[in-house]
Amino acid sequence: MTSSVTLWVSPYLALNSHLRPRCRVQASSSVGGDSTVSSSPELAVSNGAPSVEDREKLGPLTGGNGHAVSKIEVVEKKKKKVEKEAKKSLEVLWDDAYGTTSVKDYFECARDMIRPDGGPPRWFCPVECGQPLNDSPLLLFLPGLDGTGLGLILHHKALGRAFEVRCLHIPVYDRTPFEGLVTFVEETVKAEYASSPSKPIYLVGDSFGGCLALAVAARNSTIDLVILLANPATSFGRSQLQPLLPLLEAMPDGLHFTVPYLLSFVMGDPVKMATVNIDNMLPPRVALEQLSVNLTSLLPHLSGLADIVPRETLIWKLKLLKSAASYTNSRLHAVKAEVLLLASGKDNMLPSPDEAQRLTNSLKNCRVRYFKDNGHTLLLEDGINLLTVIKGTHTYRRRRRHDYVLDFLPPSMSEYKIAFNQVVGLLRNASSSVLFSTLEDGKIVRGLSGVPSEGPVLLVGYHMLMGLELYPLVEEFLREKNIIVRGIAHPVLFSEKMENSSSEFNLNDWLKVFGAVPVSGSNLFKLLSTKSHVLLYPGGGREALHNKGEKYKLFWPDQPEFVKMAARFGATIVPFGTVGEDDIANLVLDYNDLMKIPFVNDYIRESSRDVIRVREGMSGEVANEALYIPGILPRIPGRFYYLFGKPIETRGRYESLKDRENANELYLQVKSEVESCITYLLKKREEDPYRNIFDRTVHKALHSPLHEIPAFEP
Repeated sequence: MTSSVTLWVSPYLALNSHLRPRCRVQASSSVGGDSTVSSSPELAVSNGAPSVEDREKLGPLTGGNGHAVSKIEVVEKKKKKVEKEAKKSLEVLWDDAYGTTSVKDYFECARDMIRPDGGPPRWFCPVECGQPLNDSPLLLFLPGLDGTGLGLILHHKALGRAFEVRCLHIPVYDRTPFEGLVTFVEETVKAEYASSPSKPIYLVGDSFGGCLALAVAARNSTIDLVILLANPATSFGRSQLQPLLPLLEAMPDGLHFTVPYLLSFVMGDPVKMATVNIDNMLPPRVALEQLSVNLTSLLPHLSGLADIVPRETLIWKLKLLKSAASYTNSRLHAVKAEVLLLASGKDNMLPSPDEAQRLTNSLKNCRVRYFKDNGHTLLLEDGINLLTVIKGTHTYRRRRRHDYVLDFLPPSMSEYKIAFNQVVGLLRNASSSVLFSTLEDGKIVRGLSGVPSEGPVLLVGYHMLMGLELYPLVEEFLREKNIIVRGIAHPVLFSEKMENSSSEFNLNDWLKVFGAVPVSGSNLFKLLSTKSHVLLYPGGGREALHNKGEKYKLFWPDQPEFVKMAARFGATIVPFGTVGEDDIANLVLDYNDLMKIPFVNDYIRESSRDVIRVREGMSGEVANEALYIPGILPRIPGRFYYLFGKPIETRGRYESLKDRENANELYLQVKSEVESCITYLLKKREEDPYRNIFDRTVHKALHSPLHEIPAFEP
């Protein structure tokens, strides 16, 4: 049996050839087989070997096996070795390029992608995706109404480090029916699963592509698929698109120029699209001017929608959407894959919030993240970095099950800026945190020079009210030492009880982006074995949700829980104290107060009933882990202060610390050091001339950035 093979080089790849050392070109056959070849902008290379002409110019080198080896082959081998080493992990605060491309780039690239070539649907690999990490899973992007496959253009570089990305391109004049598209994607999925059965395959479905992803999942329930849906078109029957079909069929040709502007109204929020590459730290006047320029430059591109989706194609696509929604909805019961659904609150094309609720009830394993200010074209708008959402929902994995340690991807620079400037920016500016550490000779200095840079390091300290101290601590380790601190958190933050159809991407998700893991012996074991900096609060929820009159009091268990584990890996224990909660807020309603209020007490009991108990079977105050939101009143902000005590080495002490008495002695030493740090800070903060927010604000405006505002002399 013979097959005709069409080799198609995307004009999108050709446009960007100067950006890459190598690019991938997909060859698709009529029998469904796929093959990948490599091309180089400098040389035509087949399997890494130079052409005959290049060999003649360079002359041969004699290899150890007696065969002729070219200089280019040697260079290529070294280059591949370096790339292989570089792909093992991501550096902390890596550049994900988010915000460097915009919808304008989408229209410019789409203009070249839509040139008629008579070809069938096919896959292409965006150049910007670059080289993924070793052992990365495959991500297949299934496009929406446009069919270009460029819907992830804002996310290519970020996703390309964590996934092997391929995008489906459906040519403008292609008329493959829905079941044909399902079969095409399904064949690729089956082939990839056969070659790597231990790795998941990600299907990202945008609008129409959401129907396609769910249909493939329904027909392949035994394959490990992870489905990411952005405003899926399964709600087509209740959408604003239904009236468009008869209108378009009856519309005179002379009025078709109005279609792009009609589509632009229902597809997305133009303001959100235009703000993608605007720095959120710009002054309001400058940001407004930039937005005006972006909007003005974006409007002329809207006419390009008539070329991307001409009238005949739009009529066909609407009919295709109708059949896709009907086909997929009849098979939802067969979908067993993990599903993460992203729903927009201002979707003028589809009733996405309602559909999110319906799909949550219909699918066996579906979670939702709601974006209330975004329109239908969610992935092309400001305010959503797809890789950040995947990381923050712990959806990223390389094997059958998610591993909190091995599957962790460090935060990027854009995530760092968004988290600490926008998400916790108010607390950051109000608390103006100042950190001190202790050198080996006992001298206290400002900054973190006393904390070891090489792990494993176990940071053990006091948990302030509602864990307010956590965010400045994580930020300062990133800013000063370029170290990500992996926090051990209560399992409730990772529980399904925190999930519902209206869940927004919130602070809990950001904690996961920055490395939080559920508290457990196995997770602590893995973190220490990978030489991480681990943040541990022995007082846990009881300490963070303390009652009136209990501030700065430690609620630690009697058992030396962490000492033996630290010694097993030779970890350095760094005790620390922090103060300032009483300068930020007044606790007015604690647990005892709330339990006296009818209905409120019932709610607290009900919400705490099925919560995982970290210290099940223990007695005393530390076992009291009722989870609730205390009543607090904000105060005119003072300042947060941190003191990291003298590091305590456990290297070489494992055998001696197996003795319970020795372990308990070290445990009490750590606890005593934490209490001493708190006492020191409570006394010394009285000497800080910039404890008051007004004094800090004036100094910041006149002299120095936030992290350089002076404090007391240690």
